[in-house]
Amino acid sequence: MTVHSLTSEAGAHAHSEVTVYVEGMLAGMVGAATIALWFLILDTFEGRPFYTPTMLGTVLFRHGGTAIDIKSLKPSFETVVSFTWVHTLIFLLIGMAAAKLVDIAERDPNFGFGVIILFVVFQFGFLQVSMIVASEVLDALAWPAVLGGNLLAAAAMAAVLWRRHPRLVIAP
Repeated sequence: MTVHSLTSEAGAHAHSEVTVYVEGMLAGMVGAATIALWFLILDTFEGRPFYTPTMLGTVLFRHGGTAIDIKSLKPSFETVVSFTWVHTLIFLLIGMAAAKLVDIAERDPNFGFGVIILFVVFQFGFLQVSMIVASEVLDALAWPAVLGGNLLAAAAMAAVLWRRHPRLVIAP
């Protein structure tokens, strides 16, 4: 094996890794946008646009543990933008992890079922943590809306990844 073939092989692997993470960032952006649009529609329908990111941002960024009446919050541009950055960053990380798992599952179909199990555990864990840590938030938002938004975002992210990996097989 020559130095040139080793270098081109390493370069191809690095390019492949970059592609995986770019796909993940795209999937994460689509997921973040989907859930943000979902809550914008729900909030607007209820006559209080941007309520959800204002409320979540207020709960996330409140200082000193002061009590907040989350039902009477007024939209705050600063809070909405700050929460949106955090929300997008989290979705980017989830998207990159999902893309990496899909990449592994594409090479070894036995990992595909693990991806599905991970999704189910992640959804269940998210709802459990939300119920324990932020029950006031779930009371204000209604957990079916949160679950619906998460499922829509997951479906949108899966569609992005599936479109880029049409030969993906998930072994039972």
